[in-house]
Amino acid sequence: MEATEKADRTGLTRRREPDIETPCVHTAARRIASELHPGRRSRIIRAGRAAVAVLLLFIWEVFTRIGWLDPYYWSRPSTILKTAAVQLSQGTLLMDIAYTSGSTILGFVLGTVIGSALGLTFWWSKTYAGISEPYLIVLNALPKLALAPVLVILFGIGFPSKVILAFSMTVIVSALSAYSGVKSVDPAMETLLYSLGANRWQVFSKVVVPWSMPWMVSSLRVNIALALAGAIVGEFIASSHGVGRMVIYAGTILDINLVWVGVMVLSILSMAMYWGVILLEKSLSKRLSIIQS
Repeated sequence: MEATEKADRTGLTRRREPDIETPCVHTAARRIASELHPGRRSRIIRAGRAAVAVLLLFIWEVFTRIGWLDPYYWSRPSTILKTAAVQLSQGTLLMDIAYTSGSTILGFVLGTVIGSALGLTFWWSKTYAGISEPYLIVLNALPKLALAPVLVILFGIGFPSKVILAFSMTVIVSALSAYSGVKSVDPAMETLLYSLGANRWQVFSKVVVPWSMPWMVSSLRVNIALALAGAIVGEFIASSHGVGRMVIYAGTILDINLVWVGVMVLSILSMAMYWGVILLEKSLSKRLSIIQS
């Protein structure tokens, strides 16, 4: 009797095993299959993004044509495209794009490099870092765009003032990111190198800088958006060139189509810069991993 019960229990257990394990096996198989085709997944994502963009533009065009959206205020994609073509052939749209891009990228590079170098210097002296930290926090919380008119008056309405504004938006963020990396350095690694006879410069270059790189790289995506915002605000206040100046000019003459051209150009410009920063971030991350290995 006991043998029969054991056999029954064993049989039940064996009969239930497929019901329990099969979903897990299928889930694992699907997960492995999905991981084997990352290129296909990335293609699907890109196609989905493009489809969403086309759908939004189509809805925008249809709604303005049937009167659900006022075409005077909202314009329409076809009209914006025609206005952009006119500006490209007869206006200074390319020069404005180059002007805004140049001031943004230059301010971004200067702010990131100088800010990161400033944050790394805090490793050399904890006293110096302790004194400087609250001032960095105050400068970071300061609404720097509110000082844009002062900076434009100081540096003029030309290209340098736009670079300074982009620089001021990024330098403190980069310094704080690098300082966070410095504070996270493992003291055991420093002690190990000191015990092997390394000097402070060698510890700084071999441990502190590589250790802090992920924090500095992580600030790039934020900095490019801040730099673009600073450059555009400078052009809003006073400028002879730039997409921001074009938007302000179009608003003063009530050319809504030209305003939307500026908005769309700035959107495309911001996306292009963002993807460029992502590629830069991937390149730096690969080099960092090679150095660490």
